[in-house]
Amino acid sequence: MAMSNVTLSESAANRIKAILAKQPDKSYLRVSVEGGGCSGFSYKFDLDDTANPDDLIVERNGVAVLVDEMSLEFMDGSEIDFSTELIGAAFKINNPNATAGCGCGTSFSV
Repeated sequence: MAMSNVTLSESAANRIKAILAKQPDKSYLRVSVEGGGCSGFSYKFDLDDTANPDDLIVERNGVAVLVDEMSLEFMDGSEIDFSTELIGAAFKINNPNATAGCGCGTSFSV
C-alpha cells in the first residue's frame, strides 16, 4: 500500500484507547467513507479485530486506526480528531479534500 499522510490527533488516540479498553475482542478503530449523507459522502466509524492487507494503519500512543484503500482516496491528508464541545463529543475528520460539509461534521463533498 502506498504511504499516506493521514494522521491521528492525541485526543483521538486517547479516546480510542479508552473505547478499546472496554472492548477486549477489538483491536482497531476502522474509519471508512461511504456514499450518502447530506453532502454526498459520510464517514463511518467501526471497531474491528482484523486489519486487511490493503488497509492503511495509522498509529499513535499505542492505538491503531484502519483506513481501507477506497476510503483513502477521499481521506488522503486528513487528520482524525476527537473533540469535546458543549453540544457533545465526537470523532471529527479534518479533511483538506472536502470542498463542502454539513453542520453535523460527518458528511462532506469533494
